[in-house]
Amino acid sequence: MGSYVALGDSFTAGHDAVAGERWADRLAASLAARSPGLVYRNLAVDGATSAAVLEQLPGALALQPDLVTVVCGANDVLLTSRPDVAGYEKRFAEILGGLRAGAPEAAILTATAPESWQFLELRPRTEARLIQALGDLNAVTRSVAARHRVPCLNVAGHPGLSRRENFGADGLHPSALGHERAAEEIALSLRAHFGIVGGSPGGGD
Repeated sequence: MGSYVALGDSFTAGHDAVAGERWADRLAASLAARSPGLVYRNLAVDGATSAAVLEQLPGALALQPDLVTVVCGANDVLLTSRPDVAGYEKRFAEILGGLRAGAPEAAILTATAPESWQFLELRPRTEARLIQALGDLNAVTRSVAARHRVPCLNVAGHPGLSRRENFGADGLHPSALGHERAAEEIALSLRAHFGIVGGSPGGGD
């Protein structure tokens, strides 16, 4: 494997995370243990909506990636009181379609968003609105991913979302442990779908 590019929002950018702790950093280190010289770029931006992630696409394609992870959509719901799920569907389809056209041999992996955060203090009506909107968004993510033959890791409903130690102080973004566990889950998905196997940074499995 020659290159890995990570696209997305704060989940991938690593809100408040130390360099090297982010799940994408951990995954890249694992891949580099088996592929010395791996080119890795994390183009994700804290607060990015799907529109902003679409703007990351040209930079990703310029790197001629062999692997791309793209996780987005949560901010399309969290940053507005009127989520535009249809608009998200169009933009997400453009992202995956652009990756398929511009890097036809690349392995591409995406994921759903959590549909609730147990450790955020939300008013009941706000929480109900978010759960509904995120459920709608995840349905679109799965549908668009299936149309573009992109495996979709199902984060929504994962048991790790109920463990406080997986979240940082804000109750929204992953802690260092949460990033470690996310890297493990994503590595398992890459192995299952593409046969991509990493190793430890020290060179073992």
